[in-house]
Amino acid sequence: MKSFLGYKCSLCGTEYLQGQVTYTCPQDGGNLDVVLDFESIKKKFQPEDITSRTENSLWRYLPLLPVGEPAGHSTPLHVAGWTPVFALPRLAEKLNLKHLWLKDESRNPTASFKDRASAIVVTRAQEIKSEIVVTASTGNAGAALAGMAAAVNQKAIIFAPKSAPQAKVAQLLVFGAKVILIDGSYDDAFDLTAKAANEFGWYCRNTGYNPFTLEGKKTAAFEIWEWWIEAHRDWHQQDKTLDAHPPLTIFVSVGDGNIISGIHKGFKDLLALGWIQNMPRIIGVQAEGSSAITNAFHAHTETITPVSATTIADSISVDLPRDGVRAIRATKETNGTYITVTDEEILGAIAELGRVGVFAEPAGATAYAGLVKSTSMGVVRSDDPILVLNTGSGLKDVRAAMQAVQSAPIIEPTLEAVKKIL
Repeated sequence: MKSFLGYKCSLCGTEYLQGQVTYTCPQDGGNLDVVLDFESIKKKFQPEDITSRTENSLWRYLPLLPVGEPAGHSTPLHVAGWTPVFALPRLAEKLNLKHLWLKDESRNPTASFKDRASAIVVTRAQEIKSEIVVTASTGNAGAALAGMAAAVNQKAIIFAPKSAPQAKVAQLLVFGAKVILIDGSYDDAFDLTAKAANEFGWYCRNTGYNPFTLEGKKTAAFEIWEWWIEAHRDWHQQDKTLDAHPPLTIFVSVGDGNIISGIHKGFKDLLALGWIQNMPRIIGVQAEGSSAITNAFHAHTETITPVSATTIADSISVDLPRDGVRAIRATKETNGTYITVTDEEILGAIAELGRVGVFAEPAGATAYAGLVKSTSMGVVRSDDPILVLNTGSGLKDVRAAMQAVQSAPIIEPTLEAVKKIL
């Protein structure tokens, strides 16, 4: 879908045509939602037109996206998305849950959820003939931009805090991006990136700033929708009484709020098209040391008060979330809630997921840590179908992974030494 109607401010509701704005609302700085032509889409497409496609990437949803298909098939840009969902029966039993699944975003080309947003933003950059795309990142968004840009020979510049994990910085450099490390926080890098983009005419990918990032992230909701159709069909074949099952509950780790807002946007688009009748329940999980959105949610306000973020989960370590209002609405409008977890609980979740074959980075494991905590709080019931989102690979932050497990013993190369260990 090459055309879209324009934008709508998420705060004041002001609508803009294409070309009138680029990033945020000029009146109040609110995040912009891309407005699709739903009536036109409904006339041309039915759900079956999407679900019958053989394209195993986010581009299967092209009719629901505000960009055209990118050039260069079989590149990392083209194969982002379509990540697997699989059951976790052992963890379900441990938590006294009947139905538990995980969607593993570490299978994306640069090993994180952020590839979805970068694929769409880079495509948009090429459509508007932008020479350079720039972003602020603690690592994942930058790696996604660098990788997607490299795939189509697009120049990219990344501003990252000097504290970013070395594995993530290595990705940026290997993909050929211009990397500039900031002696400050992610929020400092964010502000500097926006200023530099304005000064030099670069196209800014910043999360919670560029409206096209949300359009990439919403594709995860479309995939969950397709998977849920199949899951429901399987349930119906096994036991027809399951027609009355509770709605799906989705656990999402939250930093700046753009991923949870994107998933919410995807389901809202499906609802506007009439392709779903009810929204899944969305639960946001934040680290205790970076809980600005959670604080606002439980204070029943949309005013986000900055915090001084400190958490092992660097990908969700944010002082001032840039998409906080939409993130609050994502849970409020779906009967969800917000939960905070400690760094210790995050490390414990890394180890738990590892024992069932999932290697998650701290931010990815945060969602599961939130599920564990929510079961003891009564937030979910045993018969609730639950999907946990792992947003990134543990290989992104090996130092954190090593803190989640005991160190391997070092022994002499003899059988006697082996027997002593055993």
